[in-house]
Amino acid sequence: MRLAGAALNQTPIDWQNNLRNIQEAIQQAQDAQVELLCLPELCLTGYGCEDLFLHDWLSEAALGYLQQVRQWCTDPNMVVCVGLPVRLSGQTYNTACVIRNREVLGFAAKQFLANDGVHYEPRFFTSWRPGTTGTFSYQGEEYTIGDLVFEHLGVRFGFEICEDAWRPAADRPAGRLKPRGVQLIVNPSASHFAMSKTDVRYQLVLKGSRDYQVTYLYANLLGNEAGRITYDGEILIARNGQLIKRNQLLSFKNVDLEYADVDFSRETAVTQEITPLPTPDEYRELNQALSLALFDYLRKARSKGFVLSLSGGADSCMCAVGVAEMVRLGVQELGVEEFMRKAGNFSDDDIRVAVAQGQLPGAAPIEAAATSDAGTRVQAVSHPAEQVTGHERLTLNQQLTRRLLTCAYQGTVNSSDDTYLSAKEVAENVGAVFFSWDIDQEVKGYTHKIEQALGRELTWKTDDLTLQNIQARVRAPSIWMLANVQNCLLITTSNRSEAAVGYCTMDGDTAGSISPIAGVDKAFVKQWLVWAEAELGYPGLHRVNNLAPTAELRPLEDKQTDERDLMPYPLLNRIERLAFYERLSPQQVLERLGAEVDNVEAEQLKTYVQRFYQLWSRNQWKRERYAPSFHLDDYNLDPRSWLRFPILSGGFADELKAL
Repeated sequence: MRLAGAALNQTPIDWQNNLRNIQEAIQQAQDAQVELLCLPELCLTGYGCEDLFLHDWLSEAALGYLQQVRQWCTDPNMVVCVGLPVRLSGQTYNTACVIRNREVLGFAAKQFLANDGVHYEPRFFTSWRPGTTGTFSYQGEEYTIGDLVFEHLGVRFGFEICEDAWRPAADRPAGRLKPRGVQLIVNPSASHFAMSKTDVRYQLVLKGSRDYQVTYLYANLLGNEAGRITYDGEILIARNGQLIKRNQLLSFKNVDLEYADVDFSRETAVTQEITPLPTPDEYRELNQALSLALFDYLRKARSKGFVLSLSGGADSCMCAVGVAEMVRLGVQELGVEEFMRKAGNFSDDDIRVAVAQGQLPGAAPIEAAATSDAGTRVQAVSHPAEQVTGHERLTLNQQLTRRLLTCAYQGTVNSSDDTYLSAKEVAENVGAVFFSWDIDQEVKGYTHKIEQALGRELTWKTDDLTLQNIQARVRAPSIWMLANVQNCLLITTSNRSEAAVGYCTMDGDTAGSISPIAGVDKAFVKQWLVWAEAELGYPGLHRVNNLAPTAELRPLEDKQTDERDLMPYPLLNRIERLAFYERLSPQQVLERLGAEVDNVEAEQLKTYVQRFYQLWSRNQWKRERYAPSFHLDDYNLDPRSWLRFPILSGGFADELKAL
């Protein structure tokens, strides 16, 4: 039998997009003479419909659109498995509908629901009781639903739907399917991306095929479906512990179909030792996932591009490179024409000229070398990079990036030449439009108003945080204005370490439409930039890779750095992980650190733990207000997709006192 999985880039309740991708997958499968096609979990509606799954009309609409899908399944030798919700008597079930030759053979229902991390399925769905079936009617036809086994071309097959396969062996549906004569297990999934997760999924599928002595077909969703979660589109076909087919992950395609032939009439040996995958390259994984997440967010939000307040620090530089990599990887896979068409931000003339001549109409030269003189740099009037004459022309990828990314450096008297040059060099390197202006006048204006109101001068000695925050907040209106004028998404650049301790200014550096790296810790950001400079070829990152992270909000003579304000970032990240991923108490965290860390005095370590918990507790309100962030690591701090914590609490007072 020729088995195929198709990864689809779907969008919640975007019926026409979802149907178009399903039809394309069915057509590709028919052209390839596939005999069984598995489409991803809930691919008809989209997985991320959230509370819409509780609405009667959604499932009713899905059943209506399923009738269209049936009409495309015309090959009597091919079975198609389509994911959709079915709502019966006020309960919604997550199902895979099996169709052959326009006939619905039944609906296999999910038995176990994901209820950890980014998944809250029990809020929307009801588990189907193993070993049971039921019937329901729609438009005069009666259908079977439940724990079903199907047969096609003499091969018996059953389902594990995503979470079903992640259960302990005693619970897995596979253990109950094997005694029923099943030779093939089909798994339509919506399994979110996280760095190194593919290795876990690979082991799950291959061990399942080995332990139950079956062929296993797995197909995952693809892309940034609903805003926060990205799916890697993994397709796996395995038999008796041996890998038969595995695709390239995180494709920019709408449909990625892979197939392989399995001879069910021939017995094959069961492999006891699973061949491991190469050690995942997390830097490369994150690069691909971030690029795809940005691309899907851009086009699904129907935006014209991105605007970024480029400070010259690590976080904003990573965001700028992320957009450039979105262009590079997208063009590399799709080609120039399809990338531009799919992005939706380019005219037909743009596309025609780019394909024919290798450049965009009116492409500007690269900017000449910038002066390092701060007096020249800080000007009230800004100059976009394309107004400056240079010698080399931009590459096509840089030209495309220029259309999609506008950056602005917003300096103050507390800003250094190093960060200005860092921002400028990165913008030039990726090809972005680059503006530079100062905000000192606006800061003075607001400060003067409050001084008049209070009848006293604001000083660094008495009003340190206030004077820092106003600089960050004054940057927001102008960068928002630039984004509005250009109909672009405003990128905010906070990372996970800053979110943990609230080291950010609300309505300042946190202002934005999307926060791409809020799920990535600061130490990883810095390591990734070093990797990107060397491996991806961004020499513009050299300066930022030699700078200590700093907010640059205090006077330059203070030599402000993030780690002086807080604690060493690797230690901050370790405390955060022990506290909220491993869910240890403050006392347990301190004990673990005492055993792990030998270069910090015991009292200093205790001070860091206390500082972390105090800052964490008082800053939950900030985490609640962050712009939507991408899920990229194995956990995050987003209260809307992973970690909930009360806005008001006792702040671990007794626990910290006990230390």
